[in-house]
Amino acid sequence: MLTDRSESSEIDTQDSIFTKIMFGHQPSPELLAILMVYAVQGILGISRLAVSFFLKDELALSPAEVAALMGIAALPWVIKPVFGFISDGLPIFGYRRRPYLILSGLLGVGAWLSLAYMVHTTTAATIAIAITSLSVAFSDVIVDSLIVERARDESVGKAGSLQALCWGASAVGGLLTAYFSGLLLEHFSTRTVFAFTAAFPLLVSAAAVWIAEEPVAADGARQMVVKEQMQQLWQALTQKAIWMPTVFLFIWQCTPTADSAFFYFSTNELGFTPEFLGRVRLVTSLASLLGVWLFQRFLKTIPFRKIFIWTTLFSSLLGLTALLLVTHTNRTLGIDDHWFALGDSLILTVMGQLTFMPVLVLAARLCPPGIEATLFALLMSVLNLSGLVSKEGGAILTHLLGVTDTNFDKLWLLVLIANVGSMLPLIFINLLPNEEPQLGANTSRSIPPSSAIEHSQTGIIGNQSFIPDMLPEILETKAES
Repeated sequence: MLTDRSESSEIDTQDSIFTKIMFGHQPSPELLAILMVYAVQGILGISRLAVSFFLKDELALSPAEVAALMGIAALPWVIKPVFGFISDGLPIFGYRRRPYLILSGLLGVGAWLSLAYMVHTTTAATIAIAITSLSVAFSDVIVDSLIVERARDESVGKAGSLQALCWGASAVGGLLTAYFSGLLLEHFSTRTVFAFTAAFPLLVSAAAVWIAEEPVAADGARQMVVKEQMQQLWQALTQKAIWMPTVFLFIWQCTPTADSAFFYFSTNELGFTPEFLGRVRLVTSLASLLGVWLFQRFLKTIPFRKIFIWTTLFSSLLGLTALLLVTHTNRTLGIDDHWFALGDSLILTVMGQLTFMPVLVLAARLCPPGIEATLFALLMSVLNLSGLVSKEGGAILTHLLGVTDTNFDKLWLLVLIANVGSMLPLIFINLLPNEEPQLGANTSRSIPPSSAIEHSQTGIIGNQSFIPDMLPEILETKAES
């Protein structure tokens, strides 16, 4: 009896610990599969430095050219709703999720292998990198609908916990490989790292096995369903409670960034090695986890406006400390370049994560039943479009200021413009709701359900699509710069 009780107590303790790690959610096979997809998004960061060095050293591109190229590579994240409509309207063998998840993983494998063995020109590199982004974006669309459906039913006490869990999984994936992203480059070529990276998208394909899905009926009603979904989408977008926050998020994210120029400065001027840059990625991955935990623990009930105002102000002001590094003032103060860069990255990443977590909560709660997948993907696409504008704006500024791989005379001005510019969106802060996160955006539920929703609830048709690194890759650089 004592043995049975002790075993029962031990099991209860283990369950309790695991439940806390999962923010109170039951670890079903499907949820674990979804989290694995997000974890792979973080793990793919193992090639991020390799891509940067490949473009800089092997293709000999300038900072402005790299910034422009990475903006183009972000295009798949801008058209995410298209992927939602494809998976909704074109089921494969009667299934709308699992086959596309398998295909997106295989697409990623092919793209990384092409970078490893076939790419030798700027055009080919742009296409291959864009396909790696497409692979992640499409798999993202497939699993995001499940998260949005679950998030809509969260209690007040669990508000934002699924988003935090997903971002946490991505951060853990990044954490597991962050340091090795630099260490591998100390011992292997960039192409070898690409070949190694090609193995990870296979995990996305494998995750499809645990996705619960019933085959859809093959009938002629699907075009009508898409039409009704488009009508509902338009009805949702015309509500002030939805379009006003969306406009603010676009303005907030589209200010120019100096990240590409700063990478060249770090390697060519400061002499940072790939191994050290791997340490920086490790620190930023830990900082992302810390940011998720801080939001979940202390800030999830704080009104949106208050969070955006304070985190934006602190991030922008702290970002100006990069001027000390660019002008080498930190050396005059007796602070080593390496320690300064580590501390700066840590603080800015935490602030960036604290700013972005409420974005996910707000976006999920804006989505009405029946079109939550498509609307959520559209909201995230707006953010990614603004990220693309940010990168291209940074590329133009970098070119106009004459910042190159060897000339950093005006880099201080680029950093100043980027950080001061990031505070300008606060002029439009009134576009955001002032309620607590769990109370905002419920007006979207007033949209009456169409037959599409009724079909989805009976399992005949269903709904699709969202969440984030290639998205984090886009947004991360915004926070870091």
